[in-house]
Amino acid sequence: MANFSCLSRFEVEQRQENEQRVKFINAGIRHSSARLMFYGAKTLLPLLFATMTFFALRTTSQVEGLTLILCLMVAALAGCYLPNIALHWQVKARKREIFDNFPDAADLMLVCVEAGLGLDAGLTKVAEEMKMKSLALAEELQLTNLEMRAGGTREKSLRNLALRTGVEEIGVFTTMLTQADRFGTSIGESLRVFSDDLRHKRQMRAEELAAKVPTKMLFPLVVFIFPSIIMVIIGPAVIQVVRTILPMLSNGQ
Repeated sequence: MANFSCLSRFEVEQRQENEQRVKFINAGIRHSSARLMFYGAKTLLPLLFATMTFFALRTTSQVEGLTLILCLMVAALAGCYLPNIALHWQVKARKREIFDNFPDAADLMLVCVEAGLGLDAGLTKVAEEMKMKSLALAEELQLTNLEMRAGGTREKSLRNLALRTGVEEIGVFTTMLTQADRFGTSIGESLRVFSDDLRHKRQMRAEELAAKVPTKMLFPLVVFIFPSIIMVIIGPAVIQVVRTILPMLSNGQ
């Protein structure tokens, strides 16, 4: 029973470590000491934030007791989660960049295949051309080409591409190419259908983001713009009323 518990704990730790490594890869971080630096930052930043908060509160105000401890805990908690937030935003930005530029890469792949190039040669050409627009996508395609040249199978290399990018549409692209290669269907026709669908998804996402703009603009309008407009409209009337009423009050006294 104890051996089973230790084994389960080891499997959970291995799964968490693999998930963390995949997050680093999705963010484009491939340095061997990235994990050590990440957890080092999660250890040092809470101490740094708590120390800075302590000195800031002691010099600017007389906060003591439970309030001081609560402020230090909040600062330490913010420092602990700051590396996670930074990593999350970096992963999100890289995925967005790859997703936005992948329809163009699929179109280039379609042109290369219809021009007579094989899939491997087409990937190499697309990786070279995409460097001018998206360095992240070009880097991932180049790594896929190097993996296939090193002796890896096409299916495994494409699946590793989907795993490294973390983009769902690239996983669909990988499955489509694998099935086309396995069943002998036309890669060009599959790429044309996939490219049209991917371009439609990009357009739908752009329309979704555009539809969210009025909701996001509501807070700045209420907090910043509406008060300014009210001051501009009502301000002269208030000044005129004050100028009229004050002499009357002074004369009455």
